Parts: sequence; C-alpha cells; structure tokens
Amino acid sequence: MAAHSPLSAVLVEEAGFDAAWASGFELSALYGLADTSLVSMSDHWAMVRAMRFRCALPIVADIDTGFGNALNVIHAVESYEQAGANAIVIEDKLFPKVTSLLPGGRQELVREEEFQGKIEAAIHARSSPELLVIARTEALIAGLGQEEAIRRARSYVDAGADMVLVHSKQHTPTEIETFLTAWDCATPIAIVPTSYPQLDEARIAEIGKIGMVIYGNHAIRASVKAMRDAFRAIAAAGGAAGVVDTIASVEDIFALQEMDRITAHERRFLR
Repeated sequence: MAAHSPLSAVLVEEAGFDAAWASGFELSALYGLADTSLVSMSDHWAMVRAMRFRCALPIVADIDTGFGNALNVIHAVESYEQAGANAIVIEDKLFPKVTSLLPGGRQELVREEEFQGKIEAAIHARSSPELLVIARTEALIAGLGQEEAIRRARSYVDAGADMVLVHSKQHTPTEIETFLTAWDCATPIAIVPTSYPQLDEARIAEIGKIGMVIYGNHAIRASVKAMRDAFRAIAAAGGAAGVVDTIASVEDIFALQEMDRITAHERRFLR
C-alpha cells in the first residue's frame, strides 16, 4: 500500500499489508506539486528514512527515473539502501518525467540500452543482494504496444533486474493479462492496478506470474477526500461539533504517536 509519510506508513502496517510503497506521486501531491520530477531526491529520501524509523514493514522506494543517468542511479541506490529501503523501482522514462496516468501526458522513454545501463548500475551500487532492484517499463503507458513492452522487460531482466513492473492506464485488465500470457521468463512481474481495480487478488493468484501488487495512490486520495469533507462541513456549520464522530479522536492520534511510551519515559527519566 502506498504511503507518503511516516504516519501513513504506520497505518499501512496497521492495516496488515506486506510492505509500504514510498510513493513519489503521493509525496508530490503532499507538497502540492505535480508528479513531474519536481520533488527532489533529498526530499523523497528523507521521507523513506523517516518511514523506516516508524515502520517495520519492508519499504519499496519509488525513485522514478533514478534522478538522472546511470551515475545518478548509483548515488540514489547507495543512499536509499542506507536509508533502509528494501527495494527500489526505476522506470524507463526520460528525466524529467510526467506522471503515468495523466491523459495526453508526455510519455517519452529512454533508449533500451541506456536503461539497461541504469539497471546494471543499480545492481553494481547495492551492497546487499537483498535490496531488490525492480525495473519498471512504461512501454504500455506510452502506447508502444505489447511487443515493445515484452522486449524491454526481457532486456531489463538480462541486465539483472530482480523483478519487472509493468504499468497500464487501461480501465480493464486486458492489456496486463495479455502481457502476462506472453511473459515466459521466471522473473516475477509487479503490477499497479489503479486504473483497473477489478483485477482483484483472487484473479491475480489465478493468473500467476505476479510477485507484487502495488496500490499506488490510494493513501493520498483517501486523505484528500477525508480532509475536504471535514473542512467543508466545519466551514458550512460554523463549528466542528458535527464532524467529531466522523474523524479520528485525539486519543487515536496519541496512540499513533506512542504517547504512552513518551509519558512513561517522562516519569522515569525527567527529574
């Protein structure tokens, strides 16, 4: 499940997910910015480090295009591994990128050979093979077709990728299912069923070949709706009494902040 802050990562863990997706899209939205490579590596890296401090789950870091060329990828992988990321996802778009699901958005891909070099650089840079390097191809997003998507995915596996993320903005799972039918490598596939949510985990298990399912932007979307509804209700009513029963209690926030532990430490150590 996507997260954009330590608090949302804690809620991902509380809900029982297997890992947290440190989303570039969600962090961009949190800053009120477009997901067009405007958020710096330093800002995203700091979010991942802060999430690691509060969340015990594996963290999959969405590092977009790797913040530049293969040399930037080396620096990014070394940095994110030190921050506590368990996997990094790099996509084969040109830097700066445009978010994948934008209708009519500029979706330009780097040369296949260049991206192979970025994957090889990521493998070289990691200090432990336990850090997963996931290659993301945007060939379907860019409208380049199944043949291009399959060829790129295979070449990224040849470059050493541990997993391949294949993205689609179609509103049915047909495009992804067609890709999976043609996929004949042992390397597992990651998917992000944002545009095609009818592809549920029962069907995913039936299809096979899928090693990771990422719910890529639901945290920020849920947050925006909840805040908008509460703010409008308070403004319309001229007071907050009407929303008290529809939002988290102060005590709930205290629990998420582990205030009981802080209070115990105060009693023990403040003299």
